[in-house]
Amino acid sequence: MSVSSLTEAKQQMTTIGNRLDDIRGSLDLPEKEKQIAALEVKMAVPNFWDDNDAAQKVIAEVNALKQAADAYKAMQSAYEDIQVMMELAAEEDDESLLPDIASSVEDLNKKLNDYELELLLSQPYDKNNAILEIHPGAGGTESQDWADMLLRMYMRWADKQGFKVETLNYLPGDEAGVKSVTLLIKGHNAYGYLKAEKGVHRLVRISPFDASGRRHTSFVSCEVMPELDDDIEIEIRPDQLKIDTYRATGAGGQHINTTDSAVRITHLPTGVVVTCQTERSQIKNRERAMKMLKSKLYELKIREQEEEAAKLRGEQKEIGWGSQIRSYVFHPYSMVKDHRTGEETGNVQAVMDGDVTPFIDAYLRQQLRS
Repeated sequence: MSVSSLTEAKQQMTTIGNRLDDIRGSLDLPEKEKQIAALEVKMAVPNFWDDNDAAQKVIAEVNALKQAADAYKAMQSAYEDIQVMMELAAEEDDESLLPDIASSVEDLNKKLNDYELELLLSQPYDKNNAILEIHPGAGGTESQDWADMLLRMYMRWADKQGFKVETLNYLPGDEAGVKSVTLLIKGHNAYGYLKAEKGVHRLVRISPFDASGRRHTSFVSCEVMPELDDDIEIEIRPDQLKIDTYRATGAGGQHINTTDSAVRITHLPTGVVVTCQTERSQIKNRERAMKMLKSKLYELKIREQEEEAAKLRGEQKEIGWGSQIRSYVFHPYSMVKDHRTGEETGNVQAVMDGDVTPFIDAYLRQQLRS
């Protein structure tokens, strides 16, 4: 074994050890274990399941706390095992242990990166499900096809994360792609991750719809909102709503063409519009649309507060198609670049197949530093 290889491994382990110490300090394991014990006492009460929704929230909180504590303990144990392996390698000058050490260090480093990312998601509603809306910009079929490509990308990303996806609204394009789509992405921290994707996404490619083979630029806007719990207070007065029903379009069975099951709700004071057509029942579609409206109004409120704070700080933010967050270039070269963080990759196909996490990671870490 070369000394430089063992030295490099020791240097990496020193860095990992310092990061684990920092996490332990911020994690406060004894406090987390107290919280787990208190919640488990609550779960043992005979009438715990009388309110099923409240019970599920308690269980989810216990699971999240246990997962955080257990994951840290597992990393600490792996760190100690690697240290023992390194000591053996040094004492016996055993080259055969080096590949195992390198692999173990790499694996622990990845787990530590993922864990740190989880700890960044501590803002209100980060843990909630996410509502993702995808809207093509001007450009007809070209931009609608780009919207469909992003839809596929996010569906694949969600699948990689183990999240469940429900389509709340889907309006197909005239020739190809989609005119509008709304997804409910269900899973722990779904909103915390996907809030990084909010903004305008720009595509540059040779258009498959242009017989002349010219290069086209297309834009798609992504809106992301947390799915709010029923106990969040957002005032919505019935006299401020315009509710329309219509026949749903797209896949969904025969009922699509025979009943006015789809619901469109317009919030008159703000002009916010939500639609839902995923359920066979008009009542259920209306319930879901109201939840979407609630989330949109919450997001609007937060945006207004941020804009007001920016004005007080003297900041000026560009709004519009020129302020894209990320560019996807298929031609004349291959590159995906996030303009907020500088994160980029030449492997465009991997990104379109759902490998979006590096961009989300870079954005969340930047928010922590800012």
